[in-house]
Amino acid sequence: MEPERLVRLFIDNDREPFAEFEPPVRFVLDTTRLPDGPHTLRIVARSTSGVEGIRSVPFEVRNGPDIAVVGLDEGDVVDGRMPITINAYGSERADKFLVTGSETPKGIPAWVWALLIAFIGFSLFYFIQYWHGPIAT
Repeated sequence: MEPERLVRLFIDNDREPFAEFEPPVRFVLDTTRLPDGPHTLRIVARSTSGVEGIRSVPFEVRNGPDIAVVGLDEGDVVDGRMPITINAYGSERADKFLVTGSETPKGIPAWVWALLIAFIGFSLFYFIQYWHGPIAT
């Protein structure tokens, strides 16, 4: 005999559910079996009166290494030769930490340079205004 209330879980456009539960449902979704990229968890719930409700939850799987690209952004119009830095890092090994490649090198932002120049300029202004030279004895 099938339960009156039932929750079926589907991934993407699969016709067969990967799990069926009686509500309330608490489960662990194993994303290691899914390829990286966008997916949809589709939940079909049936009430005691036999009416079904559907909810879709889009999500993205990224089990592989994260890829960072510096020097080329999406939609850029480019010409000539241009330097590009590509870095891929992930959490493949929990027993060993790799210092090399764990951060993507980036230039110093312009606002940091502006703040540094303003600080040096104010310091010079203050020094010139209040410095009276050596005190004669």
